[in-house]
Amino acid sequence: MNYYEAELRALKKSNRFRKRVLVDYSVRDFASNDYLGLSKNKEMHAFTCKQLASSPLHSPTSSMLINGYHQIHKDFEKLLCKLNRFEDAIVMGSGFVANIALIESLVRKNDTLFIDEKFHASGMLIARLEYLHVKVFHHNDADELNRLLCASKAKRNIVAVEGVYSMEGDLLNKEIFNICDNHDAILIVDEAHSSGVVGENLLGVFELFDIQIKPNYIKMGTLGKAYGSFGAYILASSHIIEYLINRAKPIIYATALSLYDTLLAHNNLEYIIKNKQSITKELNIRRKMAKELLGIESKSMIICISVGNNQQVMQIQSQLRGMGFAIGAIRQPTVSKAILRIIPNLSQSADDFLELCRCISTQNG
Repeated sequence: MNYYEAELRALKKSNRFRKRVLVDYSVRDFASNDYLGLSKNKEMHAFTCKQLASSPLHSPTSSMLINGYHQIHKDFEKLLCKLNRFEDAIVMGSGFVANIALIESLVRKNDTLFIDEKFHASGMLIARLEYLHVKVFHHNDADELNRLLCASKAKRNIVAVEGVYSMEGDLLNKEIFNICDNHDAILIVDEAHSSGVVGENLLGVFELFDIQIKPNYIKMGTLGKAYGSFGAYILASSHIIEYLINRAKPIIYATALSLYDTLLAHNNLEYIIKNKQSITKELNIRRKMAKELLGIESKSMIICISVGNNQQVMQIQSQLRGMGFAIGAIRQPTVSKAILRIIPNLSQSADDFLELCRCISTQNG
């Protein structure tokens, strides 16, 4: 029985049908979130494998709360705390799961969640739980958030935003930090697309904005983007981390993060700090090229070009693939209007990005 035949037919008709596509190594990759090109760094991979080979185990084998918490996890958490100036940290399976863990466990009865309308789908998914009281505010609108918080009668107010928004690539409105402080609101900042990309040490928007870490701040970051690995971390006060360990189901009931991925992310983070000047220079070269050649000024590493409709954006993506470039084609309803999403990551040369920009100018008129 084809139980969902009608639904699939409707998706195809509206040009919203998705499918898995195998990685094509013959094309130049400007679609992935491998911002610093570390997924291709064979030296770091070999170094990590050599380190792990000396460990009694090469996989965690169980939940962190049973017998799956290893020194490799603890060492990486300590490094994250030291660099980001937070009290405590915990690593876990993915950014998607981390956002679910945070929102599902922190927002209790009589609390209110205030979430940016362009927050990641992981947050929006869990925000649909019937027992959660949720207010969605307009994207980066600090004034609206302030009005909503002023009117709130909740026991606790929790605000969820992103450091760099994953589709448009724009930065978080810095004023939101002050507003949350004024209302004693817990602030969750998803730094999946800003860690490794902005800030003096490439640590994200907390560093970029020179934010003094306070007990109401929570930072979530992923390891599968700039850090060239897989997984996620949550940074917060020791009080909040203790609470998550005791209440967050994805921490309690899931196998601990892969030892290889944790160790690789640790090594890659140290590599980023050591090479921050040369990395920042390369990032800035690509940002400058995007401004000069495409007329797009981005402070992140996400270049967003509005196209018009789902069919057209897929056609342009296909044409560029034929020219040897892989880029993202993001369709409705993920975004309000179909876009080309280009990541000028450091695994591809600046000359390749130059060629891509010229091709895009031709294709997009």
